[in-house]
Order: sequence, then C-alpha cells, then structure tokens
Amino acid sequence: MKSTLQLFALLILCILLNNSNASAQGCVAIRSTGGVTTMDEHPDSATKKGEWLFNSNSRYYKSFRHFVGKQEQYQRLALHNNVINKVVTQDFSFTRIFNDRWSIALDIPYADNSRSQLAGTARFSTHTFGVGDIRVTGYYWLFNPATSHNGNVQVGLGAKFATGAYNLTDYFLQKDGTKLLGPVDQSIQLGDGGSGVSAEVNAYYNLSHKFGFYGNFFYLANPRDVNGTPRSVSPASATTIAATGDVESVPDQMLIRAGASLSVKRFDFSLGVRDDALPVRDLLGNSDGFRRPGYIISAEPGITYRFKNIAIYGFVPIAIIRDRTQSIPDLRTTSMTGVVTHGDAAFADYVVNIGLTVKF
Repeated sequence: MKSTLQLFALLILCILLNNSNASAQGCVAIRSTGGVTTMDEHPDSATKKGEWLFNSNSRYYKSFRHFVGKQEQYQRLALHNNVINKVVTQDFSFTRIFNDRWSIALDIPYADNSRSQLAGTARFSTHTFGVGDIRVTGYYWLFNPATSHNGNVQVGLGAKFATGAYNLTDYFLQKDGTKLLGPVDQSIQLGDGGSGVSAEVNAYYNLSHKFGFYGNFFYLANPRDVNGTPRSVSPASATTIAATGDVESVPDQMLIRAGASLSVKRFDFSLGVRDDALPVRDLLGNSDGFRRPGYIISAEPGITYRFKNIAIYGFVPIAIIRDRTQSIPDLRTTSMTGVVTHGDAAFADYVVNIGLTVKF
C-alpha cells in the first residue's frame, strides 16, 4: 500500500502543471490558465491536515508552423514570412490542505512573450512581460479516502480573475520603415480581459502497486463577449467590422488528459494523450470578436523524481494533430461574401514543462 500511495502522490504532484492552458501550443491558446489546472496530491498520501503544497512550473514553447484547418501552410516557412511566437510562462501555485478531502489552490502566472513577424522584407518583434490572470480553485474528493484505495475522483470549482493586462501595446514596424504604436497580438497579451469560472474533474485508478491510470478534464468559461482591444494596428475593413472580427474576443478554454503511470523506485514514468482546445463558441455568453479557435492533440511523456518532501518533474507534450477551426467572424464573413474565409494560426511542435513541488 505504501508504494501505491507514493506512486500516486508522484503522479498527482507532477500533474500540478500547465495549462493550460489551457496551456496549448501557439496562437490557438491565448495564454496559460495557470499551473494548478488538475488534481491535488492523492488524499491517502503523507499530506496532513494543515499542510501546504508549493508548485513552481516553467513552460516554454515556440510556435512557428501555420495551419488552416488541419492543413499546414508549408509555403510560410519556405518564404520565411511565418509568425514566430516565443512564450515563457512561470506559474507559482499554493495549495492549502484542509483535510483528506478538501483543499484550495491559488495560482499566479507570470509570462515573458515575444512575437516576430515581417513588415515588407524586414522582421521585427513585439513583446510583453508581467503577471497573467490569477485563479483560485477549491477541490473535493468524492469518495472517502479511508475506503477508496484503488481509485477516486476529485472535482474542482474555481474563479479566474482579470488581473492580466489585455490591451498592452508595442511599436510595429511599417513597410516604409516607420514605427506605429498599437496593441500587440492576442496570442501574447498577458490576460484576456474577462473574469471566468473553471470546472475540473480529476480521476485515477490503480491496477497494481506500481501501475495505474489517470484522467483530467478542465474547462474555463469566460462569460464576457469582447474586451474592446482592437484586433490589429491597421484599420479594419467594413466587412471585418460587420463580422465583429475587428475587436478581440474573450474565449473559453478546455483541456482533456488521460494516460498511464509506472513507478520505479523514486521515479514515476507516465505516458498520456492530451487535447488542448479553444472552442469556436463559448459555453456562456456570446462568441463575437476575433479569436483563433482550434485544438492540439498531443502525446505527453513525463518523468518525476521525488525525495523527501520535494518532487521534480518534466513533461513534454508533442503535437500529433493541429487544427485551426473557423471562428465566428470567419463564418460570418463567408456568409456575407460568399467566399470561404478560414483564418490561420501558428502552432508549436512541442511544449516543455519543468518544475518542482514542495510539501511543507
């Protein structure tokens, strides 16, 4: 039993990362939704009433491959006119363990983002740096940990606050060599401008003392429609305005993960599949404004090493399927003009997540 508890303490500790998301790759996801997007430490582990968990997670990705639907736009790389996003997000989360079933977590993300693009034949970059949208989440294990040793289900309900700036500006190089101050792209803004509600379901099941399965579901609902930030530094056309594509949307985000974990001494090896998604339509409220909806299905290998009260982990989701779906403005423009409109998005090949969790 002790080794089983250690296994899932490792598993759940290492799940305390990304998100992201809602931490998806590239322009589909606006930003990380915070480090603690999935379950707390296993209730049967050594964590006691009144203890804390501190998690520090660093995430990096470089998005540079453009997709329209599932079709990669290879010509963008060949012509060197692709957009390149580099995103580094540092999440700090604090979890308070009230008892073997209840806990609450606070997540504070910081981001350092850059976006490189062309103006004529010259390449330039825009940047953002600062705190993102903070989340607070309460968690509860549905089954009594004293009797549910082989598996359990945890539910979470949280609030996401609009603490991250969503209208940051930088200077854009023009084709004539001049620079124009304007809002940076949605993909590198620090926040989305809306307060939201998050819901989570996290589960595990043991087949043996060393092997088991896990699953996570996370959804962030943003009721706000648009945040008022202009889509581009350039004036929008009448058609774009009519389709509401001239102003930034405040979209929902979703994450689904499932996989298996194997314990070998102090190491925990896991392999799973994850789906990071930004829906076309929001669960609550309208879905106007510019967004880059889509999803990324990835293979997610991971490894965790634990000693005493510290767990060190690394996870690298590797993209298998990338799909930039039509947005509401795309669909409206198609209807108004009779010409199929389908925007693109830049995706990464992989995301690197490394970090540590400390129990005190």
